[in-house]
Amino acid sequence: MDMDTFTHRTAPTRFVDVEGTRFAYRRFGRERGIPLVLFQHLGGNLDNWDPAVTDGLANQREVILFDNRGVASTGGRTPSTVAEMARDAELFIDALALPKVDVLGFSLGGFIAQIVPIDRPDLVRRIVLVGTGPRNGESMESLTPEGRAIFEKERANTDELWQDCFFSASEASQRAGRSFVKRLHDRTMDRDVDLAPEVEPAQLAAVDEWGRALPGAERFAYLAQITQPTLVVEGKNDVVVYTINSFLLQQHLPNAELVLYPDASHGSLFQFPELFVEHVNGFLDRDALS
Repeated sequence: MDMDTFTHRTAPTRFVDVEGTRFAYRRFGRERGIPLVLFQHLGGNLDNWDPAVTDGLANQREVILFDNRGVASTGGRTPSTVAEMARDAELFIDALALPKVDVLGFSLGGFIAQIVPIDRPDLVRRIVLVGTGPRNGESMESLTPEGRAIFEKERANTDELWQDCFFSASEASQRAGRSFVKRLHDRTMDRDVDLAPEVEPAQLAAVDEWGRALPGAERFAYLAQITQPTLVVEGKNDVVVYTINSFLLQQHLPNAELVLYPDASHGSLFQFPELFVEHVNGFLDRDALS
């Protein structure tokens, strides 16, 4: 297939076998240099990525979206630890016969994107971490009080959940949120399926496990193993994964830079999609292999 002809809205959902499990994914964008693999947030599927972000990135490189094991259209059981999720992501990348990738992880996906370059340092060239934090970060042993209130609130539909989860209370942020939710429905054909009821408890268990300290390990010492250039992106007031955690990542990763967006919460990349794309494309194109 010619990936250049597809966009977020038109790329077909494809499948690849990984140790007997069928993984769902989409590929689109310019087939040059290093492809960018995106790791999704808790509760998200292929259609929860913002077309303004993915198409903007795909103007410069090939973009690969996928459902990890047990999520939406991918079969199998959802793991309850980040380490298992990372292993499944690595197996998926190997199944596509990709010798080198850049990775972008959002929220829970950002936890996974920290483990893959440790497990497979030769596989990952550059890393983008968005709205995420380090193992045993600040207030990460479970959902924050604000996060619990957001996820436990009764709503008419999931669009309202993403509006509350990703955007701050200001009118400007809420207006950006309404635009984001509208974009989520731009793709009308071949949409992904909803997550099964057992997925969220497993993902929440992985979040809780990630938030706890490893016995006998120095806090944040593992980050010294991630030597790849890393871009950390966050909203100024993230109430789901507190913003201080992005500072901790930037301070403890050997080769990291930090971008903070004003008046933004957990979904800063969706509030400022054009600016986010500009920052990420510039970072990935720096010393890029062609």
